[in-house]
Amino acid sequence: MLREYLRDRSGNFGIMSALMLVPLIGVAGLAIDISDALALKTRLQDAADAAALGAVAESSVAFKEAMLMTDDGNISEAAEDAEKLFSGQLSAKTGFVIDSTHAEVIRENNQIKAVFSYSASMPTTLLKVIGKNQLNISGTATAVFQTETFRDFYLLLDNTPSMGVGATPADINKMVANTSDKCAFACHIIDKGVEDKNSYYNLAKKLGVTIRINVVAQATAALMDTAINVRKTSNQFRMAVYTFGQKAEDTKLLEISSLTDDLTKAKSNAALIDLMSIPYQGYDNDQQTDFDRALKDIGNKMGAAGTGLTAGSPEKIVFFVSDGVNDSKKASGCMKKLTSSRCQQPIDIKACDQLKKKGYKIAVLYTTYLPLPTNGWYNTWIKPFQHEIGPMMQNCATPGYFFEVSPSQGIKEAMNTLFLKIVSTPRLAS
Repeated sequence: MLREYLRDRSGNFGIMSALMLVPLIGVAGLAIDISDALALKTRLQDAADAAALGAVAESSVAFKEAMLMTDDGNISEAAEDAEKLFSGQLSAKTGFVIDSTHAEVIRENNQIKAVFSYSASMPTTLLKVIGKNQLNISGTATAVFQTETFRDFYLLLDNTPSMGVGATPADINKMVANTSDKCAFACHIIDKGVEDKNSYYNLAKKLGVTIRINVVAQATAALMDTAINVRKTSNQFRMAVYTFGQKAEDTKLLEISSLTDDLTKAKSNAALIDLMSIPYQGYDNDQQTDFDRALKDIGNKMGAAGTGLTAGSPEKIVFFVSDGVNDSKKASGCMKKLTSSRCQQPIDIKACDQLKKKGYKIAVLYTTYLPLPTNGWYNTWIKPFQHEIGPMMQNCATPGYFFEVSPSQGIKEAMNTLFLKIVSTPRLAS
């Protein structure tokens, strides 16, 4: 019987099963617990992603603070927001423990970067059989927001007598038909401080003729509204407005509105833009449009060009609006024939290049110089280089920052289009 017992193998399966039971349970437990851990990892990562994204959203504390910062650095309040956002995403979840979290939100150049990291643990089920009581889970989420570029705009508006031309061909024709010398210009004559009631400036008003400088003034005011509507924060854009002077006897850069982020005030000041006055027809040989001097003077107002990355280092942009014909005293260096020392020519881009060398950008809105075939002065002096005016104005502009507006178009719409083109252009990182 002993010999038979020793030869009996019928219980092997039961013994083998008992011996294999622990590792089998461990394998099954591993599959179940790992599946639960992966599901938890997904939930935690989604919450971390939401926290990082929420921390740099346009409506966030981080964005508002970053746009006001003049230097790079940490934004501690935004880090606290990220922590709250993460907790809020998981408030109804159970079955795990958050061991640690860390949020960091920083401004670097013109980017806001949020990094959110976490670690958590969850109890196991069947893995406890093999002594594994919990699984650890960790992860990191990163979100980056590209902030808008800070820009200072210096509007240089040509208000010299040539901008007294009718705004449209219909306005020009009405002036020509109602003046004895068939003049298309509404010259603003003020002699010895008293406005000449018979000047063509007043005639234009009486006839309901719109002159070009009036349209530029209205467009400048409207531009402030556009800037207000598209800016991300109140200090993203600042504006200053200048003209070539109030009167021909004292032509100099005239400040209509100093540099400010109070664009509502700048809009109100734009109502002061008017045509330069002259004491009489032909005063000073009509040499009031000195582009070289105006561009040099406005460059002296602008200060150092910035990167645009922070409010303390804004880009500097000259926003130049003109019909493109220089008419000034320039005895040497004139590109066209002189009348004594009077130089009538397209803009000399050397003045533009000097500003560009300083790091400034130049946006040019060219209000097309209209042919005046009934005007002898135009036929003799301007018509020969009419075809050069637009291309030279374009050469003055920073590439991509040029726009020409013809009489059939609206100057207001053109100014807005050029402005929006500038603020929508990506800034190249250095």
